[in-house]
Amino acid sequence: MGIVHADITLTNLFTEKSVNVRTMVDTGTTHMIVPANIARELGFDLEEVKTYSLTVADTRRVRCPCIAPIEIRLNDRSCVMEAAVLGNECLMGVVPLEMMDLVVDPKRQCVTANPKHPDGPVFPAMGVRNIQANDEPFNHPQPSQPSQSYPKSA
Repeated sequence: MGIVHADITLTNLFTEKSVNVRTMVDTGTTHMIVPANIARELGFDLEEVKTYSLTVADTRRVRCPCIAPIEIRLNDRSCVMEAAVLGNECLMGVVPLEMMDLVVDPKRQCVTANPKHPDGPVFPAMGVRNIQANDEPFNHPQPSQPSQSYPKSA
């Protein structure tokens, strides 16, 4: 087993500036993390963004800028989320992997689309009840129609 990297495209959805980066895929990380130079290249002013509180590998808690909205694209899969600005390399964590329904193959050292869902991401919604099957059209409830008009009182 080894370290897995992937080539992704990051896009600032406000400015539409994009940058292609090589990111380490880190299943011990939760979100997307980008270094300051990438955030600036995307057009973010790091003095004017909100901040995150993160726990890093040595268990220290640090505050760092948070940029959003960022589109993360890997081949034909994408997701939109926030990214923490920290460190000197991009790290893609489990949230974007799950959002794009991607699978990490540590033996082949690559990230691929989930083979169970080759046509696109499929998300679990196990708590949802009383839904219609995909092939049935969704019928929106019709607004109630007033019943017969009432006669005017004399």
